[in-house]
Order: sequence, then structure tokens, then C-alpha cells
Amino acid sequence: MIKEAKQIFRFGLLVIALVCIVLIRIYEDFLFYDPFLDFFKRDYQNQVLPDFNSLQLFLGIAFRYGLHMILSLFILYLLFRDKKIIFLSSVLYLLFFIILIGWFFVLLHLEKLPNYLILFYVRRFLIQPLFLVLFVPAFYYQKMIKK
Repeated sequence: MIKEAKQIFRFGLLVIALVCIVLIRIYEDFLFYDPFLDFFKRDYQNQVLPDFNSLQLFLGIAFRYGLHMILSLFILYLLFRDKKIIFLSSVLYLLFFIILIGWFFVLLHLEKLPNYLILFYVRRFLIQPLFLVLFVPAFYYQKMIKK
């Protein structure tokens, strides 16, 4: 009986974390400074990049990435309850952030006409919880082959 209650509680926390991820997406216009939200919703290939404040953009992306990282690590913990997975995921999240945010700003500042498609996808990995989508099946598969 207690084991079932713990599972129901964990499932409830999982649902809450997923709802939080959805709420981040729904309220992204209000929560984060990102002039590229509207830019990439339109036919951006023939447009000029919008004006942006680099510091505000960095802070907005870092805040959003951090929220997704915390929620993702919480979800991974609820699913696998393995501190090694959480540690590895934390290291990967931080490493990917450093690489992707650097690449994003290099594309924005060092190229006269950046490749919008690459810019779109680098930004997508920074602002969406795509690593969670990749990590869950990877860790599940790893767990299954260990048994």
C-alpha cells in the first residue's frame, strides 16, 4: 500500500514537472527576452535579423535553459532514481550549454549573413527541452541492457 502511494506521488510530481515545461512554452513571450521568437515564426529566410540586446538575449536564453535543465533533471530523477544519471546529465547539460551558447553568439556576431537554418536549430536546442527527449530513451535503453 505504501509502495503504491509513493508511485502515485512520483507520478503526480512527474505530471507537475511536465505541466511546468508546457507552461514555459505557453508563456515564453512574457517570461523571456527573445526577439527571435517572432522572427522564426515567419518566413525568415528572406528577412534581416531583428535588433537585439546581446546581454538580455544571453540572460533570457540562460534562464530558460536553466529552468528546462532543472525540470529535466527532476524528471530524470523521478523516472530512474539514479544519482549517477543525474550527475552525468548535469555535466552534459552544462557542457552542451557552453558549446551551444557560444556557437549561437558566434553565428550572430561573427558572420555578416548567418545561416538562418543553423541559427534556428542551435537556438532550438537552447530554448526547448530537447535533451530530455534524447536522454530518457538513452538512459532507459542503458538500464534495460544492464539487466
